[in-house]
Amino acid sequence: MIKLYNTLTRKIEEFKPLKSDFVRLYDCGPTVYWYAHIGNMWRYIISDLLRRTLEYNGLKVKQVMNITDVGHLTEDDLAADTGEDKMEMAAKKEKKTPQQIAEFYTQAFFEDAERLNILRPHIIPKATEHITSMIRIIEVLEKKGYAYWAGDKYFVYDISKFKNYGRLSGKNLEKLKAGARLESVPGKKNPFDFALWIKDSKHLMRWDSPWGVGYPGWHIECSAMSMKYLGPTLDIHTGGEDNIFPHHENEIAQSEAATGKKFVRFWVHIRHNLVDGAKMSKSKGNFYILQDLIDKGYDPLAFRYLCLTTHYRKNLNFSWESLKGAQ
Repeated sequence: MIKLYNTLTRKIEEFKPLKSDFVRLYDCGPTVYWYAHIGNMWRYIISDLLRRTLEYNGLKVKQVMNITDVGHLTEDDLAADTGEDKMEMAAKKEKKTPQQIAEFYTQAFFEDAERLNILRPHIIPKATEHITSMIRIIEVLEKKGYAYWAGDKYFVYDISKFKNYGRLSGKNLEKLKAGARLESVPGKKNPFDFALWIKDSKHLMRWDSPWGVGYPGWHIECSAMSMKYLGPTLDIHTGGEDNIFPHHENEIAQSEAATGKKFVRFWVHIRHNLVDGAKMSKSKGNFYILQDLIDKGYDPLAFRYLCLTTHYRKNLNFSWESLKGAQ
């Protein structure tokens, strides 16, 4: 018997796939504008452990992990739909095309994953190669009355139309609205209504759509790619705890509104990676990528071992002393 903590129900539940011996597993993949840090890799190690556990128990797993190579804004974690696209920002900084940035950092990510003995997902879709699928879902949402224009740039999802909004994160819609501290996009009914399509003819990556030339919002990408390869209902969706709101909450809202079916049966979220008890950040000087550990003489598998000494629902507290012990 396999039991998992389900973020949606806030309970430990017995896991049984929708189809008797077949598991549909989706992982929120990296935004490939820079190297993945060790906190990111800790999350993918846990996803790898989950897949291996399912397979060890005789289940056949179809694992899909996306590559975000457009649409992830610098302020999108705040649901503000403001800021610059991380891919475009990196391209300008490194004086390369977004495609060159994506190709380089995608390869770097999978090199790190291989060094950490993480199994390669069966399907690795790129956001830029699935724009048509995203447009189809947005068209359905528009037809059903879930979308509207906020000004003349943002075609957004109306969260007030989705009755279960906030169920995953436990956030109350009215309290969210009243307590909003966002620099909101003019024309939004609610500051947390989120972009499905951003009209921008000057963006480095842009596509034709019924809502003008532009690019998709970050949240619609995962819905489109996961459902294309796994169908309307997934058995398990993984991600970091920072993805719960707004990203995964928004995935549920748009997916279930479009299909009329339950989107995900089990949500598995991994806690943050701390460094010496503090949040990892470049400004604190405690921000590490796997190569930093290798440069100090540590085997990547020592880091994997360290990850497996902590429960995935507890913060992994990285220190050089603990890594030394793992080595």
